[in-house]
Amino acid sequence: MTDIKLAWSAVGGDPALLARVTTVVREGALPGRLPVRELARACVGACALAGAELGARRAGLSEVPAVRVDDGAVAAAFTSERHVLVDGRAPVAFAPLSRFWRTADGWVRTHANYPHHRERLLTALDLPAHLADPSNPEDAAPAAVQAALTERSALDVEDAVYAAGGLAVASRTPGEWAAHAQAAAVAARPLVERGRLDGARARAFTPLDGVPLLPAAGLRVLDLTRVLAGPVATRTLALLGADVLRLDAPHLPELPDQHADTGFGKRSALLDLTADRRLFDELLAAADVVVTGYRPGALDRFGLSPEALAERRPGLVVAQVSAWGAYGPWGGRRGFDSLVQVATGIATVEGSAERPGALPAQALDHGTGYLLAAAVLRALTEQSYDGGSRFVRLALARTAAWLTEDVGSDRGIGAGDGNGVRMDEGDGKGMPKDEEREVNGRVSGEVYRSAEPWLAETDSRVGRLRYALPAVSFDGGPDDWARPPGAWGADPARWL
Repeated sequence: MTDIKLAWSAVGGDPALLARVTTVVREGALPGRLPVRELARACVGACALAGAELGARRAGLSEVPAVRVDDGAVAAAFTSERHVLVDGRAPVAFAPLSRFWRTADGWVRTHANYPHHRERLLTALDLPAHLADPSNPEDAAPAAVQAALTERSALDVEDAVYAAGGLAVASRTPGEWAAHAQAAAVAARPLVERGRLDGARARAFTPLDGVPLLPAAGLRVLDLTRVLAGPVATRTLALLGADVLRLDAPHLPELPDQHADTGFGKRSALLDLTADRRLFDELLAAADVVVTGYRPGALDRFGLSPEALAERRPGLVVAQVSAWGAYGPWGGRRGFDSLVQVATGIATVEGSAERPGALPAQALDHGTGYLLAAAVLRALTEQSYDGGSRFVRLALARTAAWLTEDVGSDRGIGAGDGNGVRMDEGDGKGMPKDEEREVNGRVSGEVYRSAEPWLAETDSRVGRLRYALPAVSFDGGPDDWARPPGAWGADPARWL
C-alpha cells in the first residue's frame, strides 16, 4: 500500500488503518509517462478510508469498514467530464481558444472556456472584440490568435494575457519550473495544509444507523467552488450524505456540461454576496463545512477568510483549493489543471519532440478534489475527539509536485511499485481474463479496456444523463448519489 501512504499521512490518518484498503489493479488504466494511475488510486483510497473511518466513528463500529479501490472505477471517475452525455449529446471539453499555441520560441497554453476569459485573451492580443463571439460558426478567432502569437515569445504572451485578466501559461520543462520562484514556494509546503483555528468544543455527531452507511449525513456544506477540483470534493461529500448547497454569483454562470458532471448529489442556488449578505450569514450560521475554490484572497473582502468564518461560526471546517497556492509570486493568480500541467513541466514530459502533451485525465483537478474531501472528512473525525475549528488547504501545483517528484526512486508516488513510471507491469500475468486474485498485497484483474462497466444512466431535470459512477467505495457505503444534478442556480438558497 505504498501508493496511499503519503496521501493518508498528508490528511493526518492513522497508518494502522491502511490495512483496511484493497486495490483492484487493472493494466491500461490512465496510461502515461508519469504515475497518474498511482496518484489517482492514492487520492481516491485516502478519501474512501477517511469516509469509512468517520462512518465507523459515528455508527459506533468496532472496526473501520473495508475499503476497495478499483482502478477501473478510479479511471472512469477521473475522466468523468468526458463520459457525461446529456440526452445523448457529448460534452464540449475545451472551447476553440483553450489549447496549445506555437509562439516564436516555444509553446503557450490558453484557457478560454468562459466568455470573460475569452474576451480578455483577445484584448491582450489586440484583437477585435467581435471575435469574442463563439457562436459564430465561421469562428475566425483561432486563426487570428495564432497569427498574433507567431512573432511573440511564450513568456511575453503569458505576462500580457495575465495583465489583462486572462489565462495563458508558457510551456516549461521540469527544470525550468524548478528554477521558478513559485515552484520553490510550492515545494516548501506540505501536500495538504491542515490546522486548528480556535479552541471550539468537540463536535457531537448524531449517531448513524441503517444502510447505506453515510458518514456525512446531517452535515451541511456550503459549496463556493468552480471548475473542477472543488466541485469534485463537494460532489464526494454529497455522495457520503452531506447536504451540499452550491452558491454562485448570478453574473458568473457555470458551463452546463460542467454542472451536469459535478452537480450530482447537490443543490444549486444563486446568491450575490454583495446584495444578499444577510442570507449568506443565515446559511453560514447553520453550516458545518465551507469549501471555497476561488483564487486566494478573492473572497476575503466578503469576510470569508478561514479566520473570519471560524470567528462567526465556531466549530466550522473551512476547506480551500486553488491552482498555484496562496503563497509565492503566483499566489494570487487564477489557474486551471491544464495550465498547471504546462507550467510545471508535465506537458513537456507527456509530450513529444514536436509539441507538448497532457496527462490522460485532468488528474491534478480530480486528485486534489478527492484529497480535499479526505481532508474535510478527517477534520470532522478529529473534531469529534478534540474540537477546534479547522482549516485544510490544497493547491493543484502542489499535487503536480507530488506527481513529478522522484519518479522511479524510493521517494515518489510509485515507490515500491516496480519500474518508475511503468507500475505493476508484472501483476496478474497469465491469469484468466475474468479472474481476480490477490497479488503482492493487491487484487489483480483484467486489463482496463473501457469505462463502460463503471458508467450509469439516469433521468434528471437537465435531461437523460450518462455519468461515471462513484469511485469512493467501502463496505456498507453508498454506491451512487441520492439525486442527479438539477438546473444550475434553480434551487432556493436554504438548507433542507
